[in-house]
Amino acid sequence: MTKQIVLEIEGRLATVTLNQPDVMNAMDGVMMRELADIVEELKGNSAVQVVLFRGAGRAFSAGGNVKAMLDPRGPMKMEDIMVDLSRLALSLYSMPQITIASVHGAAAGLGCSLAIACDVVIAEETSKIAMNFIGIGLVPDGGGHFFLKERVGTAKAKQLIWSGEVLDGKRAMQIGLVDQVVPDGDAWNTAQQRAQLILHSPTASMVASKNILHAAGCAELERVLALESEAQAAMRRTSDHREGIQAFVEKRKPNFTGQ
Repeated sequence: MTKQIVLEIEGRLATVTLNQPDVMNAMDGVMMRELADIVEELKGNSAVQVVLFRGAGRAFSAGGNVKAMLDPRGPMKMEDIMVDLSRLALSLYSMPQITIASVHGAAAGLGCSLAIACDVVIAEETSKIAMNFIGIGLVPDGGGHFFLKERVGTAKAKQLIWSGEVLDGKRAMQIGLVDQVVPDGDAWNTAQQRAQLILHSPTASMVASKNILHAAGCAELERVLALESEAQAAMRRTSDHREGIQAFVEKRKPNFTGQ
């Protein structure tokens, strides 16, 4: 069976590849757990100083696997998932390494949360970046509320969450959601070049500044993750959520009722 997450370490550089290209790297519960395990493992690896995140195939990640959500007893058991996503977000935010996301194609939902949690986000011009949980009647998870607020502020975060607006790379750069926009096909090469630039910099100094800037945020992120877990469990029980995933599978517009 193909590994859902591939970890490669070469010297001081690690690369984490989301490896489910047939479904645009949409993540089920198993894949989320694997990703959280790998990020926690890297956090404890003092030999690694830069971590690159990328998606195999034509997308970074389309987010959570919506079809798997249809079965509440299946692999998408929400309680377990929220524990793993909390581990992932906290580890990412507190990693003693510089993290870089190479975004091409879709970075949607959980894929968006993962990308913008990184220290540096490089996106291609026609990337489709969206915090679009609203489309299936859910709230952002994986620390999505926290990372959006850090990057664009509370007011803009609300608008992006409520609208589920899909941004291309240029628009995402204009509002501060990503750090660099590059022509299509160039994100991975650019990310590798940025990694080498960092590796030839005083990385200890860079990480020290990251730790100082993130120190106060760690407690807030923990609170946000607890609130996301509580809200997501409640949203999973709503008729709007059931309608949202049914409409997604049937490729039609959902008929939400606020219930």
